[in-house]
Amino acid sequence: MLLRRLKQILEQVQQGQLSVDDALRELRNLPFQELGFAKIDHHRLLRRGFPEAVFCLNKTPEQVAKIVNAMSQTGVTVLATKASETHYNAVKELVPQAHYYRLAKLIVVEGQEPTKVPTEKQPKIAVVAAGTADLPIAEEAALTAEYAGCKVERITDVGVAGIHRLVEHLPTLEKADAIIVVAGMEGALPSVIAGLMWQPVIAVPTSVGYGASFHGLSALLTMLNSCSPGIAVVNIDNGFGAGYLAALIGRMAKGLLTQI
Repeated sequence: MLLRRLKQILEQVQQGQLSVDDALRELRNLPFQELGFAKIDHHRLLRRGFPEAVFCLNKTPEQVAKIVNAMSQTGVTVLATKASETHYNAVKELVPQAHYYRLAKLIVVEGQEPTKVPTEKQPKIAVVAAGTADLPIAEEAALTAEYAGCKVERITDVGVAGIHRLVEHLPTLEKADAIIVVAGMEGALPSVIAGLMWQPVIAVPTSVGYGASFHGLSALLTMLNSCSPGIAVVNIDNGFGAGYLAALIGRMAKGLLTQI
């Protein structure tokens, strides 16, 4: 993404479509927009290949709306995670094209990025949910990966209490560049899948379970202590982080890190 965008800026200057001062402003090391209560990192797309995302929890609806509005004006795709209906209603007033995914608690404003990933080069990500109660976090991961340019296959309710349900999905898993596994309770499913498959597995513990699960801590410790190698673990309920990491792995697998 970085090299392509830099080339685009230079070509715009050469063709007279962009002034030297405007080009310099965009190429500064740390450009950000000051909102008083927030500093928006508009340069993150160039540095990382993904724009900044908005974490809505503990932000007021008005703050979220102003941040999303400012970001969307640059033409990037904006994701706002852990968003409530109240957050969405505030955003909708300023950004009418915003969409809310209620299950994932995700607000999305689709951008106008200059290039899209060709279908044949799209990274393939599998998102596996151990139980139906894990679906909100699994869907947050899946949507994050999709908006990062990946093709996502969703597999639901195949936890270890009935592991035979997983078998029919093994051919789908075989085709993935990376696998996200979302599980609460004791959090054992990532170990099982990592023991069967060759790809990197990203484990996501959820805060699903009875009292001794300690709001996801039990699943987190199980995943961290897995004897199956090749597992990376994100924080409890961090579907966004899993989708982001899977997209990075997928881009590397497809040789796309500097091309989209």
